Amino acid sequence: MKKHNGMRPHDVVILLKIIAIDNENWMMKDIANQLHISSSEVSESLNRSVWAGLLNNDKRRIFKSALLDFITHGLKYVYPQKPGAMVRGIRTAHSAPALSSEISSEQNYVWPYAEGDARGFAIEPLHPNVPRACLEDHKLYELLALLDAIRIGNTREQNLAIDELNKRIQ
Repeated sequence: MKKHNGMRPHDVVILLKIIAIDNENWMMKDIANQLHISSSEVSESLNRSVWAGLLNNDKRRIFKSALLDFITHGLKYVYPQKPGAMVRGIRTAHSAPALSSEISSEQNYVWPYAEGDARGFAIEPLHPNVPRACLEDHKLYELLALLDAIRIGNTREQNLAIDELNKRIQ
């Protein structure tokens, strides 16, 4: 196993993909294909997650309370984000369906993606292939959009996103 040099943004994406699958019989190659990343990246990511205490040693069970604790208290500090230029993309944060019914805003936030259907301020996804993967997996899309509400939102948006994540992950 390689030396642990800390978590990377796509480690959270991979853990949430496992949660979205909701089945302990997943295979690494399936995760890699569905997230459009290499199998070696998935393998290294899972090793980092074990080391960080977010995944058990057999790499099958996520410690959901530890993951939620990290998301709630560390995500916005470890992977901060500020809105960028106006671009075409896929809605995220409180502009995405998971929170848009509870929070009305004149500002849209999007992951830049040429095939997106919305315009808004750019939010860098946790991995470049997140928009493509989310178009193929609605459950993953909701989870990652809620993460962005924590990364860029005010206290109200963050609290609503945390409540929604608790419901969806636990």
